Amino acid sequence: MLRAGLAGALMAVAGVPPEGRAASPAQDPYAGLPPPSDPDFARAVLERVDDQYRGRKSHARLSMKVHTAHYDRSLVMEAWSLGKDYSLVRILEPKKERGNATLKAGDDLFTYLAKSGRTIKITGGMMGASWMGSHFTNDDLVRESRLSEDFDIANGGLRLFEGQRVHLFRLTAKPDAAVVWQFIDVMVREQDLQPVVEIFYDEDAQEVRRMWFSDYRTLGGRTLPTVIVMRPTDKPEEYTRVEYLDLDFSPDIDASFFSLARLRTL
Repeated sequence: MLRAGLAGALMAVAGVPPEGRAASPAQDPYAGLPPPSDPDFARAVLERVDDQYRGRKSHARLSMKVHTAHYDRSLVMEAWSLGKDYSLVRILEPKKERGNATLKAGDDLFTYLAKSGRTIKITGGMMGASWMGSHFTNDDLVRESRLSEDFDIANGGLRLFEGQRVHLFRLTAKPDAAVVWQFIDVMVREQDLQPVVEIFYDEDAQEVRRMWFSDYRTLGGRTLPTVIVMRPTDKPEEYTRVEYLDLDFSPDIDASFFSLARLRTL
């Protein structure tokens, strides 16, 4: 989850957990997990958090609001995903941008501009640029890390955070992991193990941004945070807010759906 960027939150939409694993037990959120005192508890919780947004396939309608010191931007989008390798996001509103789209296929990222009919492959020099004017970058879309595999995990125990009891996990990047962040602090609610916030630190251990989760509701038969807000630490008044409006976990799609030709025909 959001593993470590937008790929988990947005491009992967919100998928179905792997066969045999219940991501959100209806009665006991701790069912099937080691006890909190077990050294494996933290990793097991993060695997569950990872799987909450990692799907076999999914289709969603969502909104995104961007607020900066210089502009405000609001979008309604439609998104499809297949596993972690294929994603397609298409703008529905505003009307003047309808049809603009982003395609992720493996490590490749493409942008389609409907008005001109141009397809642009995002190259290395463009990876740091803002994605659709938001606080996410093109690089966020391509990089795909799994918290429970790419980081060493320390269980910080229970604490009170913003008026609620949470489990705190400190993640430290493994030396050979292809990740941007040196540390990530992950907090999940004690009551149901739903994510609350992820705090990202750079290689100098300086906080860079926070990703907040809220509005826990049931969509498509699953309970999950339907609102995700990214705030840069150096500009706390700015934010990008993503809200899931509809979710379908069984769209009739396969890998052939995620093609350059599809960008032009949606």
